[in-house]
Amino acid sequence: MSGNQTRAGFAAVIGAPNAGKSTLVNALVGEKVSIVTQKVQTTRFPIRGVAMHGTTQIVLVDTPGVFAPRRRLDRAMVRAAWIGAQDADVVVHVIDAASRADVEDGQGKAGQKRSVEDDDRVIEGLKASGRKAILALNKVDLMRRDRLLALSQDLFGTGVYSDVFMISAEKGHGVADLKAVLADRMPDGPYFFPEDQSADVPQRVMAAEITREKLYLRLHKELPYASHVETEGWQVKKDGSVRIDQIIYIERETQKPIVLGKGGATIKKIGELARADMEDLFGCKVHLFLQVQVKPNWAERSEHYTSIGLDFNS
Repeated sequence: MSGNQTRAGFAAVIGAPNAGKSTLVNALVGEKVSIVTQKVQTTRFPIRGVAMHGTTQIVLVDTPGVFAPRRRLDRAMVRAAWIGAQDADVVVHVIDAASRADVEDGQGKAGQKRSVEDDDRVIEGLKASGRKAILALNKVDLMRRDRLLALSQDLFGTGVYSDVFMISAEKGHGVADLKAVLADRMPDGPYFFPEDQSADVPQRVMAAEITREKLYLRLHKELPYASHVETEGWQVKKDGSVRIDQIIYIERETQKPIVLGKGGATIKKIGELARADMEDLFGCKVHLFLQVQVKPNWAERSEHYTSIGLDFNS
């Protein structure tokens, strides 16, 4: 296929933590490339998912949430989000419409209020950069139509959006229309990735992300952001199966029994769920071995940043 028949470009998906960015990227790609949990700030580095639409390739950059940073890791994540947006052909700003409406109607919880502040931070950032973004109002299935239209008019009035889409990333509503427009905005050119490739994240990193997702889903109340997973070993066996050795780093000795669980039940379950996802993704049998290590200040060590493409000095 010659270059002038194909189109390919980058679409950065930005927004507050927990707005549904990862769910949207997974829906656009058609399979799981981003870690999705109910815990905010789970996407720590930009994951590139690859979506095909006809002869157009859309490389989706799922950026970390834009929020008020408190720690070094936070600053690195926010910086990565804005760099992802600057480098893209199209920017999609995902807003949790239902949460924003609750806050505006005086019924918002603390987390929802933070989410609205983060949305406003993105709007200010877009104004400052002079870039127009596509607004994707997410979770619209949870609100009344008239309320949604009023919200969409208010946000469009900020002047930073070229289009507004009303979607439910989880249910798939409106995702096909958004995908068609993204494809339309991609520049002419050859593909960046093979047509059958859904993400350009190294498999070792992807495997670590899967385990981290299961860890979060299992322990999201007890172990907020104190964990980090690294793939230490990756060995392809003669029968085509893969042995994956991973270390779960935690900050305190007291967190170890939480991760292990009674008689090792918790870590066993985490391993089972992670292994099933890995086998699905890598298309082969996986032998997964997990160990837990205490590393008090892992979030202050530069090697944990460079391994996932974040800037330690943000």
